Amino acid sequence: VPVGVFGLSSGVAKIDLGNYHTCVVTSTGGARCWGLSSDGQLGNGSLSKSATPVDVSTLTSGVASISVGGTHTCAVTTVGGAKCWGDNVYGQLGNDTDVDASRPTDVTGLTSGVASISAGIHQSCAVTTGGGVKCWGQNVYGTLGDGTRTSSRVPVDVVGLTSGVASVAVGLDHVCALTTAGAVKCWGHNQVGQLGNGTTTDSLVPVEVSGLSAGVAAVSTKASGDEPHTCVLTTAGSVSCWGANTYGELGNGTTTPSSTPVAVSNITGASTVDGGRFHTCALGSSGVSCWGWGKEGELGNGSTTDSATPVAVTGLSTGVASIATGAYFACALLDTGGIRCWGYNIHGPLGNGTQTDAATPVAVLGGDAFFV
Repeated sequence: VPVGVFGLSSGVAKIDLGNYHTCVVTSTGGARCWGLSSDGQLGNGSLSKSATPVDVSTLTSGVASISVGGTHTCAVTTVGGAKCWGDNVYGQLGNDTDVDASRPTDVTGLTSGVASISAGIHQSCAVTTGGGVKCWGQNVYGTLGDGTRTSSRVPVDVVGLTSGVASVAVGLDHVCALTTAGAVKCWGHNQVGQLGNGTTTDSLVPVEVSGLSAGVAAVSTKASGDEPHTCVLTTAGSVSCWGANTYGELGNGTTTPSSTPVAVSNITGASTVDGGRFHTCALGSSGVSCWGWGKEGELGNGSTTDSATPVAVTGLSTGVASIATGAYFACALLDTGGIRCWGYNIHGPLGNGTQTDAATPVAVLGGDAFFV
């Protein structure tokens, strides 16, 4: 099921982006990462940043999917085990410690039976093969969904979601789950309406998103700082978003926040949607489009101007398999297996060997050999 990158036909994420680092699963099942590694989030045993891909220690094969959080990373192995590495100050690695790890560590109690995983900033969540959701990490706002505000360094069950869940997406302090029936439920912090239930009241347990009791194909929310927003891809190929909208990241032509879903303008035939910190991108019938904050070039259209409606990413009108967004950058996985990234690049998350921002897509070094 989708993790971080949404809408892949195989249901397995191949690329995901965090605040300032990027990770992929290669065609041989290995994990590689690049960008900032201040907390060990590249997983290669080092705290040094890298502007080109490096292998994740002990995960050069046998990786099914990967999810990149703000400063930590998690992966699911082909045998269904969950492993995380990087920042662990809130127990978001799930290994019953609060010690950072620069190499993968096992998530307690989840060495098998995991279908997918999602890493946020202060929390992580997993969907089991039985369709249940388990979360761990900080719980000040009820983000673990267990009905309490007690943080946990090991996985706990989300109330009411012990079965019937297809995928989960973790943001800064809120989480959303897609059920197998195509409904969306969210829980946690709700200061700008990111739970989508028409209120701005936090919830310690899952609540239904208004108008989304069926017909949803994928859900996306990222560790998005003080502008949390959530988006969905419908089975009809449209995109709707809700939450913060200061920079137009809801894509409906306004900068007004919404506590219920609003339709993104001019997106049809969508197969992927992913929301960054202040911007959002989708893959639709006309190719890749992005909207919201554009000051670091993360809209990919050659400008550094914000846009409250989707704008086309230069050179990506065809030939794209999927897309993903980070804090201030985005990447596309091509049908041919190559990777193109654009936006903020001070720590090297674009993977092109430089630390120079790019307002149009650039090739990740070695990326054309990553995927089948």
